Amino acid sequence: MSERRIARVAVSGVTYWVDRPYDYLVPPEIAESVEPGMRVFVPFGKGNRRTEGLILALQPESSRSELKSILDVLDETPIVSEAQIKLLIWLRERCFCTIYDGLKAMLPTGLWFDAKGVHRVGDKTVRLVSLAIPAEEAILISAQKRRSAPVQSNLLRILCETGQVSVPELCAFSGAKTQSVNALEKAGLVKTEEITVFRRPSYRERESTPLPELNEEQQAAYDGLLDKLESDKPEAALLFGVTGSGKTAVYVRLISYALSLKKTAIMLVPEIALTPQLLETFSAYFGDEIAVLHSSLSVGERRDEWMRIKHGEARVVIGTRSAVFAPAENLGILIMDEEQEDSYRSENNPRFHARNVAKYLCAHNNALLLLGSATPDIGSMYAAQQGIYSYYRLDRRYNQMELPSVKFVDMKRELRLGNGSSLSGELLAALRDRIEKGEQSILFLNRRGANKMINCGECGYVYECPRCSVSLTWHSANRRLICHYCGYSKKIIEDICPECGGKLNYIGTGTQKVEEELQELLPGVEILRMDADSVGAAGSHEAILRRFREEKIPILLGTQMVAKGLDFENVTLVGVISADQSLYAGDFRAAERTFSLLTQVIGRSGRGEKPGEAIIQTYTPENRVIRLAAEQDYEGFYSAELEVRRMQNAPPFSCIYSFTASGIDESQVLKCCASIRDQLREVLRGREDAQILGPAPLPVLRVNNRYRYSVTLACKDDRFIRGWVSQMLIQSNTNRAFRGVSVYADCEV
Repeated sequence: MSERRIARVAVSGVTYWVDRPYDYLVPPEIAESVEPGMRVFVPFGKGNRRTEGLILALQPESSRSELKSILDVLDETPIVSEAQIKLLIWLRERCFCTIYDGLKAMLPTGLWFDAKGVHRVGDKTVRLVSLAIPAEEAILISAQKRRSAPVQSNLLRILCETGQVSVPELCAFSGAKTQSVNALEKAGLVKTEEITVFRRPSYRERESTPLPELNEEQQAAYDGLLDKLESDKPEAALLFGVTGSGKTAVYVRLISYALSLKKTAIMLVPEIALTPQLLETFSAYFGDEIAVLHSSLSVGERRDEWMRIKHGEARVVIGTRSAVFAPAENLGILIMDEEQEDSYRSENNPRFHARNVAKYLCAHNNALLLLGSATPDIGSMYAAQQGIYSYYRLDRRYNQMELPSVKFVDMKRELRLGNGSSLSGELLAALRDRIEKGEQSILFLNRRGANKMINCGECGYVYECPRCSVSLTWHSANRRLICHYCGYSKKIIEDICPECGGKLNYIGTGTQKVEEELQELLPGVEILRMDADSVGAAGSHEAILRRFREEKIPILLGTQMVAKGLDFENVTLVGVISADQSLYAGDFRAAERTFSLLTQVIGRSGRGEKPGEAIIQTYTPENRVIRLAAEQDYEGFYSAELEVRRMQNAPPFSCIYSFTASGIDESQVLKCCASIRDQLREVLRGREDAQILGPAPLPVLRVNNRYRYSVTLACKDDRFIRGWVSQMLIQSNTNRAFRGVSVYADCEV
């Protein structure tokens, strides 16, 4: 009698408080084929609902006597490795999510099954055709068919010359139809076979290039980092380099060395817009070793790139936040460029930060984690100053060019002079000057749409979202008011107030509005706009940036997509339309975010041989953060900001846990938050490091008709706190007194 096998299975579609491994009996007929990391169908719950699950482990015994059996196996081989299963369990503990929440972040959409167990996206196959008879015989038959079947004769002749070719290519080259190929196959003259091919995202490839030469500063940083890479133990390092200092060249050399050690590399970037340039650069050094992962790829492309990585065909992974989960075996180095960026943090379940996942991966692979930035995260710089990270600097631009000169324009003065436009006279004059010289400019405004809101000048009526507590944003291209939180939209036909019939005013400025002003002030000048509205389609980032580079379009206008990492030698002017916009966001990172964004966007100018200039429009030209960013004085900003954080008991001096409750009944949401606060006070009584704030409304109180409040805990991070947060989540979500209220927790270290 064969030994009984028990599978420990995590099931999909369950809540956090129900999520745990469930024991299932492995039927004897599949006992030899199942492994941890495979997905299965299991009966779950009282109704034995057919549910997808992931096998976490196999064992001979179970604490339960009566077990249900696995219904079906969905994968032929494990879709995740045992190391990735351990990562999923770690994610559950650290991010308060379910195993399947983590799995959905880890796997591309194309690898998911539908309810019947069929892959939503299958393999892409190509039908290949070749001769089924010796070439000499085929030549004779081709000659015989020249009059009676000229198309078939031509096909045989081509196959004699080419050997094996795909059916579509053969038909395209010969002008034949598939039926002619089928007829030859039926006659036994040719044979066909279906093979799987990978869908590859298109990007501009460059010819193979020798590894970049390093200057003295770069070489010193590279030598130090090389020692860490060779140490064969977990290492973490911070590479601080001013904009244009050549951090990418150091990355390339380190990745090349990791590959020579038969290891893999992951390179993370914060924005999809940065991947085309990086791919073009990296393709010159690593060719087909590269795979790219980001959300603008088609579902099929993402699936196939993931499979290339899993099969070891691509050893260099380039991508945005989710690429940290790439199935790269034997990881040698993981690089996070612009590591301070908010886009590395996921706002949806699982609420993870790519940096924390990267630390876990490097710790478990004896790999080097390299954080690179011109404006490092305050916590990262603090860790470097404390000796937790190794620290390397690049203080000069690679081409020895000076940093851009920076001018401030006081927009209050512009208003007093009667200029109500988004563009100051000085910025407009500078744009005209660059256009005359054939040079290019980048304009930055971190708000999409045409206007922030519309109101009535007579009665004060404001168009608000009926489902959220925000005003609607005006998009002039389609004359619609849109809510950027829930997606509600309303078409506006006339500029007349629906309440009193008064004239509507368009208040605030977005990228669409600035584009319209530029078209009016600079007639005939071509402008490219790059924001979330203009880059919705797959490949649109690449298309916009390619046109800007190759066609020398005079002006690129955009949101934060244009602020970081882009390298255009002909850009000599950067204009910041409204520098104050992110300063007053209401969270402890607002100053850091503003400093980083301004420093980065200023650094896009003057990266070639021509000197660069930046013009910053602001209503508060005396603001310390804006001034320090203009001077590219990171040390000055870091010192001041660190003291502010120390007084606030904010990271890096504490860990911040936030409990967010939402529900249709506002009073119930408040009661739930008050209960969480009271329990926090009780559990943490006597802990001097703990600070509890709230309940407090979120900046946007109501989203999609659900009210949102939060309770915040600042304290030292430890296993006891995490365990208690987990229990608090379970209690709050299962307490019948708070029915209709859902609670989630987030952790910021």
